[in-house]
Amino acid sequence: MPSTPPPPTDPDVFRAQFPVLDRVAYLNAGTEGPVPRAAAEAVSARIERELSGGRCGRPYFDDLMGLAAELRARYAAALGADFGSVALTGSTTDGVNTVIAGLDLRPGEEILTTDEEHPGLLAPLARARVRSGITVRTVPWEELAGAVSPATRLIACSHVSWVSGRVMDVPALAASGAPVLLDGAQALGAIPVSVRTLGCAFYAASGQKWLCGPESSGCLFVDPDHVEDLLIPWPNYGSLARGSDPLDLIPADGAARFDHGFPPGVRSAWALASLEVLEAPGWEWVHERAAQMAATLAADLDARGLEVAPRGRSTLVSWRVEDPEAEVERLAEAGIVVRSIPGWGLVRASVGAWSSARDIETVAHLAAA
Repeated sequence: MPSTPPPPTDPDVFRAQFPVLDRVAYLNAGTEGPVPRAAAEAVSARIERELSGGRCGRPYFDDLMGLAAELRARYAAALGADFGSVALTGSTTDGVNTVIAGLDLRPGEEILTTDEEHPGLLAPLARARVRSGITVRTVPWEELAGAVSPATRLIACSHVSWVSGRVMDVPALAASGAPVLLDGAQALGAIPVSVRTLGCAFYAASGQKWLCGPESSGCLFVDPDHVEDLLIPWPNYGSLARGSDPLDLIPADGAARFDHGFPPGVRSAWALASLEVLEAPGWEWVHERAAQMAATLAADLDARGLEVAPRGRSTLVSWRVEDPEAEVERLAEAGIVVRSIPGWGLVRASVGAWSSARDIETVAHLAAA
């Protein structure tokens, strides 16, 4: 007898897990995701456990390592990666810095990037230019794949543009033969991600944005074929295969050697609880609903005469206004949380699976007012 398919997810039930949505139309997960109630409860329980049980001894250490291992596995599942190819970091930029600082870059080489990158990617590239004497070459977003040259050591760009919501044609980049480092800050948790399909060498992502985790959480995928291409920029106890012989600097297996410091229990507990909330209806539902809602907002803004920035099938919608900062403040007064994109003359809404049709309608109506 065939099994009964699960009932469709109720958007209102899903939305109710994020208390902030009772107060405002929260459309800024591209900066910080809304906090699920379950995450707050998990943090409270974790602090109580450490308060009453203390933070010492083998059981405590093993407990933290177990939480970190579970988090690594859940990040790997979201990335479509193997467990051993994922490092635990503090942010997308931490992952970017790990790769850029870990490569043995030389004068005469170049890193290729686009004209729509976040400072969190560009600042590490600027440091590499100063320290290693490389060239950082910036080209228009849509021209990136065709701009690869024999001097290109690395392509470093966003999977989804934080400016416009455009989605990069990553397989075309990978086909160029140059290793690809993706900034996945606006992608992981927002759109489907499979590093195997993308063909990238490195993928850095955030935990506090679309995964609704705490600040100072994130992950880095390193393709097994490229692990040995990277030095360990900041070796620590967790980087070592054997803590008893630190001066031998024998690295831990796989991408774990690139973990950032000791894994805090509170961070792991929060991140895991948030991931459980997002995984419950299935990533396919989360991604599809968010993309549909964002497309609806973009179409509504366009129909009302606003200039919407070119975008892909993502969760970001940006539109042009005369004074973005003033517009963000005006919308905030009406209970709508969005942000401006400095230097671009744009206001950006981050649309999640938790967004409601009323949120979308209200934003479009007030933006055109």
